Amino acid sequence: MKLQGLDAWLHCLLTDGLGPARWLALMQRWGEPEAVLAARQDDLAEILGPALARALMDTDATQPGRQAVHDWLAAGPLRQVLRLDDSDYPSGLLNTPCPPPLLFLLGRRELLQRPMLAVVGSRHASVQGAQTAESWAEALGQAGLTIVSGMAAGIDAAAHTGALRTAASSVAVIGTGIDRIYPARNQALARQLAQTGLILSEFPLGAPPLAQHFPRRNRLIAGLSQGCLVVEASLKSGSLITGRLAAEYGRDVFAVPGSIHSPQAKGCHRLIRDGAKLVDCLDDILQELRLPAAPVQSPSPTPASPPADETESRLLEAMGFDPVDADILCQRAGLTADVLSAMLLRLEMAGRLETLPGGRYQRTA
Repeated sequence: MKLQGLDAWLHCLLTDGLGPARWLALMQRWGEPEAVLAARQDDLAEILGPALARALMDTDATQPGRQAVHDWLAAGPLRQVLRLDDSDYPSGLLNTPCPPPLLFLLGRRELLQRPMLAVVGSRHASVQGAQTAESWAEALGQAGLTIVSGMAAGIDAAAHTGALRTAASSVAVIGTGIDRIYPARNQALARQLAQTGLILSEFPLGAPPLAQHFPRRNRLIAGLSQGCLVVEASLKSGSLITGRLAAEYGRDVFAVPGSIHSPQAKGCHRLIRDGAKLVDCLDDILQELRLPAAPVQSPSPTPASPPADETESRLLEAMGFDPVDADILCQRAGLTADVLSAMLLRLEMAGRLETLPGGRYQRTA
């Protein structure tokens, strides 16, 4: 069977083992998927090897997957497939070493033509880190930047949330098929992104959240964006991959510093040592990108925290901004353990501090 149009593209995507790099190598030689599938198997084997060349010739093998995509597209106007040869394929991705030949889109396709900034960070964000990501993403959106992130828990979700309150909106690049939401807790966020932002994936429908998918996702986040802001990151955080790829692609990389005692700051500090720009206020980013200065807006109206009495104020001063355990706080503030415990609970409920692993505490503002 001779495949044409989208079916030829889908067959290449769905052929096990082909992958974007080999697919692009075929495209560079033959120009388009239809011509690839019309080539001699021996010629294909020179690039793919005999087994993969035979698999690529078996067009019947991917028929169920191709039909699933057609069914998915028919289910709503916001569902689209973007091909490498489309005129509105993002120029940022075209200028990377391995742009995906095919992208699945859910939402506002036109956002891919806007100036974009990646905001990424730890899945296990601190309260302060999430607040920074959300408020900065909103202010960056108000300055005209569409915020790109990976729809993960923590910093990613906070960044999307802030950006979706602006006209510039947000783009989520995911590491699963576009018909799957991961993590499941982000169902409501995904619905909002599909309605007023954009979700995109290079993976086939139904693709699960495999570990090897996320570095591939990160290269798209970096490639789409003119810069990358890392808010919080441990040394093992995948957001470091995004930052390093952004640097390799010639994009600006920004990192928010943190406490030398916080594991969630060590990744940012490493990026800074490697050449990322240290930023501790929004204007640092706007000036670097040559955008007008804009005030940071409150992420959303929230009930005012009850005013702390003088003892609580002294406790917060004694705490400083580094993580600290209760025994040291008792010594610094001159409080008994019982009194300290009650005050810490009140301050945590008011959102003025958070509890960290190991029985430590840290101010959030």
